[in-house]
This record gives sequence, structure tokens and C-alpha cells, in this order.
Amino acid sequence: MSTRTARRTRLFAATTAALAALALTACESGDTSDTGASAPSSAPAGAQGERPGGGDESGSGTEVNGSKGTNGSAGTNGSSGADDSSDEPTEGSTAGGSDASDADSDLPGKCSAADVKITATKVTRPINHLLLTATNTGSKTCVLPPYPAARFGEAQAVPPVAEATKPQSLTGVEPGKSGYAGVVLSAGDGSGENGYETDTLTVPFEDGSIATVALPAGGVYVDSALTVTYWQTDMDAALGH
Repeated sequence: MSTRTARRTRLFAATTAALAALALTACESGDTSDTGASAPSSAPAGAQGERPGGGDESGSGTEVNGSKGTNGSAGTNGSSGADDSSDEPTEGSTAGGSDASDADSDLPGKCSAADVKITATKVTRPINHLLLTATNTGSKTCVLPPYPAARFGEAQAVPPVAEATKPQSLTGVEPGKSGYAGVVLSAGDGSGENGYETDTLTVPFEDGSIATVALPAGGVYVDSALTVTYWQTDMDAALGH
């Protein structure tokens, strides 16, 4: 083999080796890019996995979104929602105040001589008793005083009230309805003192008005045993039956 031929052979061998090296490098580069592409696809798969303890995707999505900064501002809106909930009790208390005010306005007022007529009837039993009947002649329900502060004739003092007859609450009377009170005029055994005859009776109300009550014909006899009961809703309770 000539010298020129030997050089050509070595040059061809070197070129072939270089080309082989370039091909190998290109293959390795292609494998690396493939590995890199598969890595991102596996990362989202891990992110989309279920949270420990289970839970649906929408729930997880909410929690994850809640952790993002942008949705953190949405969390601020959530705090506005909290403000709205704090407003609810305020509105509720206002409404409650309004309801309470309306309820108070619906409560019956105190009776007056202008809308209540009182009559006096002498009964046969118990003896020496008078029945007072207070009838509501007005258009609204009203509440009677605790008991009739009856004044017979020129008496300066109000007769005592029998505490045993005190009801659980004040007596209210609807329009056309009545309340009742009993009056012990005198001692049945004659033990009473300072007795006198009278034909006039007045009963004051808490608003300052005074009802004039007509007594039975011939008037009544009263003495130191004079006593009244509390106003009652039942006639028998007023007479102690």
C-alpha cells in the first residue's frame, strides 16, 4: 500500500469515528428530552391526587384555591360575608325591638271611669254583702285597678282589702265584659262599730277619674267591718262562694 493510500484510509476512519460520535450524542440528547417531557406530565398527576382522608374533587379544589394568594383576596370577600352575618343579629335585635314595641302597644291600658260602668247590687247571701260589677263600655280591653278603693258617704279612709282574695294577676275586661268585687258592709253578728247609713258611693281609678255608683234603694249600712275584695273575673270568687 502506498503512502497516499494509507493517509486516505486513516482520514476515512477518523471521519467515520467522528460521525459515529455525533450520532451517539444526538441519540443521548433525544433520550434526555423525552425524560424531561415525562416529568411534567407526572407532576400534575401527583397534584391532582386525592388528599389524605379522601374527599371529592370539588372540595379539594376549594381548599387548594383557598390557599392561593389570588383566592386569598376572595377570602377577604369571605370576611365581608362574616360582616354580613354580624349584621344579621343587629337586624334581628332591631326587629326584636320593633316586635317588642308592637307587643307593648297591643297590651291593654288601664281602665277609666270614662269606659267602665260600676253597678252595686245587694245580695242575700252572704248576708250584709254588696256585689260591685265593673262593665267595660269602651271599645278596647282595659285593666281594672287591683281592688275598688270604695268610699261610702263621707268616709275619709279607704276600706281594707281581703288579701286572701288576691288573684294571680290583675283583672282585665274586654269590651262588654265585666269584673267583680265583693264588699262586706257590716259585721253579721253586730260586733261592728261606728256604723252609719249612706246612699252614696264613689270608686276612683288610677288615672284620677272617679266613678259615681248608685246604691240600692234606701242606701246601705256600713260599720268598722267594712272590707272589699280584689277585682275578680268570676262573680262567685268575689262573693266568696
